[in-house]
Amino acid sequence: MKCEKIELLHRIEGDILKKIIQREISKDHDLAVPGMHPLLQRIYLARGITSPDDLEQSLKSLLPCSDLLGIDAAVQCLISALNAKQRILIIGDFDVDGATSTALAVRALRIFGFEHVSYLVPSRFEFGYGLSPEIVMVAARENPDLIITVDNGISSIPGVSAAKKLGIDVLVTDHHLPGGELPEAVAIVNPCQPHDEFQSKNLAGVGVIFYLMLALRSELRAMNWFAEHDIAEPNMGQFLDLVALGTVADVVSLDKNNRILVRQGLLRIRSEKCCAGIKALLATTGRDCRQAGASDLGFVLGPRLNAAGRLDDMSLGIECLLTDDAEAARDMAMQLNILNDERKAIEADMRQEVQKDLDELELSKDLPLGLCLFNERWHQGVVGILASRIKDCVHRPVIAFAKINENEIKGSARSIPGLHLRDVLENIAKRKPDLISKYGGHAMAAGLSLPLTNYQDFCQEFVAELEGLLSDDDLQGKVYTDGELEGGCFNLDMAELLRSAGPWGQGFPEPVFEGIFNVRDQRLLAQRHLKLMLNIPGTERFVQAIAFNIDTQVWPNERAGDVRIVYRMDVNEYRGRRELQLIVQHLEAA
Repeated sequence: MKCEKIELLHRIEGDILKKIIQREISKDHDLAVPGMHPLLQRIYLARGITSPDDLEQSLKSLLPCSDLLGIDAAVQCLISALNAKQRILIIGDFDVDGATSTALAVRALRIFGFEHVSYLVPSRFEFGYGLSPEIVMVAARENPDLIITVDNGISSIPGVSAAKKLGIDVLVTDHHLPGGELPEAVAIVNPCQPHDEFQSKNLAGVGVIFYLMLALRSELRAMNWFAEHDIAEPNMGQFLDLVALGTVADVVSLDKNNRILVRQGLLRIRSEKCCAGIKALLATTGRDCRQAGASDLGFVLGPRLNAAGRLDDMSLGIECLLTDDAEAARDMAMQLNILNDERKAIEADMRQEVQKDLDELELSKDLPLGLCLFNERWHQGVVGILASRIKDCVHRPVIAFAKINENEIKGSARSIPGLHLRDVLENIAKRKPDLISKYGGHAMAAGLSLPLTNYQDFCQEFVAELEGLLSDDDLQGKVYTDGELEGGCFNLDMAELLRSAGPWGQGFPEPVFEGIFNVRDQRLLAQRHLKLMLNIPGTERFVQAIAFNIDTQVWPNERAGDVRIVYRMDVNEYRGRRELQLIVQHLEAA
């Protein structure tokens, strides 16, 4: 999809100053840290870091388990199950957060001494998301005494009720926003539930189950369980690689608590103490564990694990994270890589179909506040990615729908800053109770299903709901930068410093800069990437830059002597040589 073809209400080309905005730095604060580079202090201040304590990333600075509402009841439920040697079934989700949550729960419980622990992940295509009554019936075949939901369950009121009727207890661990009614579970652990005082509402599902296992380990230690049963007391740090992967891949906000979890997980990965599956996935893509960063978790490992849940069965991804056999992990990582290639091909075809539809619109006049798109040929496992791609191009909320069966469709929604998607869906559901079959999600991403016959009515209600919530300024695509760099900052040491200063991610974005550069050379790589040699302003030195998936109808542009770019600093490693490279995120002739 070539976003440049889409004419927005405010045209980007030639109006770049309205798009590129330098991050504001609070004038009321200073971050005086001895020895810290002034550029790094500036970057931190622009992200709300005003105290050295905000940068503390040791495990001792994690928020306490005791602040989570319901965690004591959940621990006691698990101890009762342990003493009674109950059969425990983990019900996960079919994304990376769900896979890492499931793997962590299974690994931890087995290490703690639970004898009967298994898992079940609903098929995206057959059962859909969460603990539905239908998946409870499937689960009942394994005769579980206790079901533990991970990364789901807070909205599974019918499912929990169905399990209860069958004599199966349910312990819910989740991080999604609850509705007005909570399920009748034996315990609920979710920082977003009413009256919960846990200060970080941004835990991913894997973070929630990690906290529960942390509290359970503490209670078992107090009971002298491990010593009495000749079990080496588990080091909870061994699970942090999974926590880091699920947290980054689920794109939750990296507040201080999440940054600690991700940082500590990355340290384990870099020291090659991660699980065999993560090692294999990195190796399959040519990444070195010792150099792994948060971006590798989000953009390399995440899509490959997600491909299993999108196209096939997430059990493949979970087994990859559960195995301790390096050869088995390597085989599964290769299968996941193949699935990801298939996913990319499907997505590319779907994006071409969307572009044809968008090109027929006079978008500067007809583009609504929010887009609803449906094609009966679309793959329901890929519509979420499609919605995200289109949202990035048109700068407004997008819901992409796929067909579930002859009568029902499923939508995956992506939002823009300032619009809470789940609240939008909830308001529509309250106003039109029969319009949506079910929905759930977060501020920036949500999912829903509805009868096919309701599609047109829903589209109208969606746009109507956005009236008054979005302004013209909200719909203007913006790129926030950390300003311009001085010539002396263009070096490998600075790139390494910025890489190590994270972890960067949602809510704590990686530093990006802007500037005008003279072009010394430009050429295409692989027919779609633009390689540039740029003169560093104010110096006689040059730096390499690369713009991925460039519009080849515009670039290379030999008439562009100077270019204005938005970029981030990166370390390019090739044949043992490491050098500075700029990754271009926006490019135009100056």
